[in-house]
Amino acid sequence: MSHKPLPVAVLFSGRGGNLKAMALSAENGQLNIAIRCVVCNQPSAPGITHALSHHLLTHVIDHRQYSDRQAFESRLMEALDNAQVELIILAGFMRVLSDDFVNHFAGKMINLHPSLLPKYRGLDTYSRALAAGDRQHGSSVHLVEPELDNGPVIAQYRLPIKSGDTPESLAQRLAPHEHRLLQAVIALFADRAIQVKSRQVMFNGQPLRQALLLDHDIHWPINDQEQIE
Repeated sequence: MSHKPLPVAVLFSGRGGNLKAMALSAENGQLNIAIRCVVCNQPSAPGITHALSHHLLTHVIDHRQYSDRQAFESRLMEALDNAQVELIILAGFMRVLSDDFVNHFAGKMINLHPSLLPKYRGLDTYSRALAAGDRQHGSSVHLVEPELDNGPVIAQYRLPIKSGDTPESLAQRLAPHEHRLLQAVIALFADRAIQVKSRQVMFNGQPLRQALLLDHDIHWPINDQEQIE
């Protein structure tokens, strides 16, 4: 059964590597989405170049130009409401969003977080995993709820930690798989295999009881055109 392209918005603050991967996959027909708008809160972010090069409607909403978080989020909410999207993707968006904002988009917002949640919510996840002597690290895509990094986990990718790994090397090795993980989850939303009902994640019509694993339960290739940054 084919579906119309899923209308999405992408929020980021930095390099925009996931945005670039999504845009390429959408353009070559791998990912059945329509990126209705892109929002960045950092005017100097390199990812803005990716957005403009793919001719995406791009809003640069600098949080420092607003008197408080409420004013910033009001402008952000306006941009997203006007885009009439069904899924909002936080891909390296480095702002904590208020409960009111999250509740306004309840069930429509997912986040990519660089840890195997519930481990290591917040920042510095690579350093924390290495300091704890973990044997594996990874990334999670989860439904956004008011409590930071605490929404239901939809899918994960697990990466073995190597002897001699540093936070930088771990992040570099994980990056291409984060792109794959996020796109695999978005594809499930686009195919309507994943839906959210009353904040419950449903997978093929049944409540999702545990996180799906990339390369086991779900799959996504590395795009040969993609240059990981």
